[in-house]
Amino acid sequence: MTMHVDYKGKYFTDVISKEVMRTIVQTLTVRVVGDVHVRPDQRLKDELNKAERFIAVTDAAIYNARGEEIFKSEFLTINLDHVVWLSPVDQNSGSDEG
Repeated sequence: MTMHVDYKGKYFTDVISKEVMRTIVQTLTVRVVGDVHVRPDQRLKDELNKAERFIAVTDAAIYNARGEEIFKSEFLTINLDHVVWLSPVDQNSGSDEG
C-alpha cells in the first residue's frame, strides 16, 4: 500500500473503503445473488451510473429461470447492458435465494 501526505497533513492511500451490500441482480437470462461493494457515501444506484460497464459481484450464486442454482463463484463481473433490475436483499425476508 502506498501513502501520500499533502502539505496540509491529509493522508491519501490507494485503498478505497467500501461497504458490502447483499444484492439480487436479474439479467436477461439468469438471477445472480451476491455481494456488491459500494463506497460508504454512495448508493447501489451510483454503482450503475459509473463509467465502467461492468459491476463486480463477490460470493455469487447464479440461478436459472426455474430458481435452481447452476453456478457459484467467489468473483464475477456482470455487463451492465444485460442487467434488467437489481435490488438489495431484504434482510427481513429470511431468504436470498433466486
